This record gives sequence, C-alpha cells and structure tokens, in this order.
Amino acid sequence: MLSFGTTIFLVIIVILLLSTVKVVKEYERAVILRLGRLHKAKGPGLIILLPMIDRMFRISLRLVTMDVPPQDVITRDNVSVKVNAVVYFRVMAPDKAVIVVEDYLYATSQLAQTTLRSILGQVDLDDLLSNRDEINEKLQHILDESTDPWGIKVTNVEVKHVDLPQEMQGAIARQAVAERDRRAKVIHAKGEFEAAAQLGAAADIITAHPAALQLRFLQTLTEIGAENNTTTIFPLPIELLRPFLALADAGAKSSPPTPPA
Repeated sequence: MLSFGTTIFLVIIVILLLSTVKVVKEYERAVILRLGRLHKAKGPGLIILLPMIDRMFRISLRLVTMDVPPQDVITRDNVSVKVNAVVYFRVMAPDKAVIVVEDYLYATSQLAQTTLRSILGQVDLDDLLSNRDEINEKLQHILDESTDPWGIKVTNVEVKHVDLPQEMQGAIARQAVAERDRRAKVIHAKGEFEAAAQLGAAADIITAHPAALQLRFLQTLTEIGAENNTTTIFPLPIELLRPFLALADAGAKSSPPTPPA
C-alpha cells in the first residue's frame, strides 16, 4: 500500500512525462522555443521537451485550401461586382511561420482579400470574365512573393465566382444576342458570296460547253417526272427558238418599208 506522499510523487512524475514526451505526425513539424529563443524545428516522431524550459508549436505542412469570402470590387470600367476566390498554399519553413508572423492563416487570408480587390480593380469587366487564367497567375505571383518571408508557398489562386448586378446581366445578354446576330449575318453573306462564285463558274462552263445546258435540262425533266405531280412544267430552251428568231429578223429586213399614209 503506497503512502499518500508516494502517490503524489508518482502523479507528478506521470504529469512531467506527459508534458515532456510529444509525438509529432508525419505531416507536422514541431517548432521548439527554448527559454524564449528559437531552438529548432523537429519531427516527425517522438519529441522530448525540457519541462518549464521548452515550448512547442505544431505546424502542419499539408496543403491548405483557403476560401476567400466575396469581395466588393469596382472594375476599371466602373462596374460594381462581387468576386470570391480560393487560395492553395502550404508551409515550407515552419520556423518562419512561427517567428515572423503571429498567425499565418489569418495573415494569408487578409492578404488574399486585399490583393483580390486591388488587382481586379485594375482590369475591365470583359477581361475579368474572359481572361481568368492571366488574372489567376497574377494573383498567385503577388501572393507568393508577399508570403515568401513567412515561409509560405502559394501554389495556386482561382477566381471562383463573379456576381454581376441584374442590369449588367441584361446588358451582357443583349450584347451576346447582338454578337450572335452579327455573326449570323456575316456567315450568311459569306455563303451568298460563295454561292454566287460557284454559279458564275457554272455559267462559264455552260457557256464553253452548250451541251451541258441540254444535259441539265434533261436532268430537270427526270427530277420532275419522278415526283407525283398533277402539273408538269415543261421549260422550253431558248436555243430551240433561235432559228425561228433569225428567220423573222431576216424577213423583216428583206420586206420593203411601208409608205406613209
């Protein structure tokens, strides 16, 4: 039977052991401050701390996905929009993340919000909607440079959603309809031009080869006869009438003129 003093002594020993022995996971690093000064970053595995002397900070090295809340942005062409984004980063130097900045997660979030408003305020609405890749690369570059002294590497920034006002959505819809109409008219005009060019080429071939007109005439009759029509249109080639027109012209020239009354 242990005495009361021995029990208290054992409890103190167990508490000291629990406070001095720490287990750091594979994706973590332990930044140790010894007497207030940076000692080193340890881990993963079993860490022995000096009681009352060492203080440990756990820093995760995994990729952090940070959602940037919607920001009110006025673009360069004076359009008010709400834009949110997502930032992907990880801690590369755990000692800097503890010593240089007080709360690296909060600091990165605030920096992402201010940078998002600043950069998007320098572009037009059309560029914001169409050139997302360039804007994302620019945001990633600026954030990476700003967070590098904190031991943080920003790997990617993506603009997720652009919330437009209702009147601006209607204007963009009308602009899209007008653009579609313009493209349709241009395509129709190009089709007419190509058809006219092909018809001109066909006319040149028929002029050089008159028999082609007769073949086309017979093909038209075949197509008409294949259909169940009650009325048949029989086109008369002008070539058949030319001999009669020539005789009429010759007779008119040979007949004496009629004397005036």
